[in-house]
Amino acid sequence: MTEIIYESKDVIAVNKPPGVIVFRQSENDQKNISLSLLLAVKFPEINGVGGERNGAVHRVDKDTSGVVLFAKNEKALSFLQGQLLEQKAEKRYITLVFKALREDEGEVCTFMTRSPKDRRKQKAYEGVSGKRKAVTFFRVIKRFQEHSLLEVIPKTGRKHQIRCHLSFLGHPIAGDKLYRFKDQKDPEGLERQFLHAKSIKITVPGGEKKIFSAPLPDDLEKILNQLP
Repeated sequence: MTEIIYESKDVIAVNKPPGVIVFRQSENDQKNISLSLLLAVKFPEINGVGGERNGAVHRVDKDTSGVVLFAKNEKALSFLQGQLLEQKAEKRYITLVFKALREDEGEVCTFMTRSPKDRRKQKAYEGVSGKRKAVTFFRVIKRFQEHSLLEVIPKTGRKHQIRCHLSFLGHPIAGDKLYRFKDQKDPEGLERQFLHAKSIKITVPGGEKKIFSAPLPDDLEKILNQLP
């Protein structure tokens, strides 16, 4: 069962395992078990909050692990989602990317839309108006021979934003099958994209600021320990 990080009368924070979608969004998702359905068994009050979302405040990709927030009622859902939309909350991710970055930190600012060549992907554009703006900050935690470990803070919330932006930067995420480069070398034994939702800093209903955190899972920690 998914680890419950925090629970109140309005909010549930969970540590999502990889391989589970947050909620069903399309017909292709109908065959997948979702985190929202699993949680609704333990917390029946979230059933139907936000419709199919069952209270999910936001989403992360299926193979991304880490912190996800759920609201127990419509008022809390609106309050929490409002902070994300107004960029008043802060999400932090840990990721391992292909190749060593020269910069110690930086910011990627582009416009973003669905890729015309592959509808599964997003595409970043520079200097093209009329599309959705996307901004991602990153800093290097550690460099390895063929990879870099980064902390990433997405300042906007576009689909696949971190994956798309890092690939656009020339450093796709290790294990990412969708945004990878042809010459990309992934660490031996890595079975998913190396992307983990480390924390969310947000104000909960009632006005208290909270930071919900989840440690790097064992499968990703193991990969780091073997890197040269």
